[in-house]
Amino acid sequence: FQGVLMVGPPGTGKTMLAKAVATECGTTFFNVSSSTLTSKYRGESEKLVRLLFEMARFYAPTTIFIDEIDSICSRRGTSDEHEASRRVKSELLVQMDGVGGALENDDPSKMVMVLAATNFPWDIDEALRRRLEKRIYIPLPTAKGRAELLKINLREVELDPDISLEEIAEKIEGYSGADITNVCRDASLMAMRRRINGLTPEEIRALSKEELQMPVTKGDFELALKKISKSVSAADLEKYEKWMVEFGSA
Repeated sequence: FQGVLMVGPPGTGKTMLAKAVATECGTTFFNVSSSTLTSKYRGESEKLVRLLFEMARFYAPTTIFIDEIDSICSRRGTSDEHEASRRVKSELLVQMDGVGGALENDDPSKMVMVLAATNFPWDIDEALRRRLEKRIYIPLPTAKGRAELLKINLREVELDPDISLEEIAEKIEGYSGADITNVCRDASLMAMRRRINGLTPEEIRALSKEELQMPVTKGDFELALKKISKSVSAADLEKYEKWMVEFGSA
C-alpha cells in the first residue's frame, strides 16, 4: 500500500503511532503539516508539495506523515474554498498518484508511503480518500489498554497500597489516552495540594522535597475523575463507526 489513513477520535495516539512507524520501519521519515506546505506567495505552496515528493523519491524508501490531513485536503467544490487551497489539493493528489512510479518494478527499496492521520475523515476529499487505500480506525483504549496506560503514566509516582489500577481502568471507560494522562497528572498533584493547603508562600518554600512526596490515594483519583471528564462523546464514536462501515479498509 502506498497510502494509509489513520482515523479516530482525538487523543487516541495516531501521531504517536506514526512516530513508532518512523522508528521501526527504518525508512526516511518526513513529518509535515499544513503550515509546512503553505506559503503566502502565489504558486509557492504547490512547489513545496512537489519538492516534498521529489525528495521522498530521492531518499526512498520513505514514509511521508501528514498530520491533520483534513486541514490540507478538505472536500473540494465548497463555496468557501479559496483558489490557492484548491491548487495545493490538486498538486497533492497528482503527486500521490505519481508515487507509484517510484516503485521501479516493485523494488521495495524505492517505495514511498504516505501515512496520514485525521480526526475528521468525513471532511476529506473523495479523490484523496481513494488514494489512501488502507483506512484504519484507531479506537479508544480497551480496559486492558487503559490499565497499561495508567501503569505507564504512574511509573514514577508513589501509589498508596490500596490502589487497584484495574479498578480505576474500569471507571475511566470512554476516556482517550490523552484524557487518561490528564487524570494521572491531576491525581498525582492532589497529594501536594493537600500538603500545602492553608500554608503561606514562605512556609511552602520552606518545605523539603521529601515532605511534598506523598503517596497518591484512591480518593485523589476520585477527585481527579470528578474534575476531568472524557473528551469524546458517544455520538462522536457513532460517527466514526458509521464512516468506517461505509469507507473503512482495514
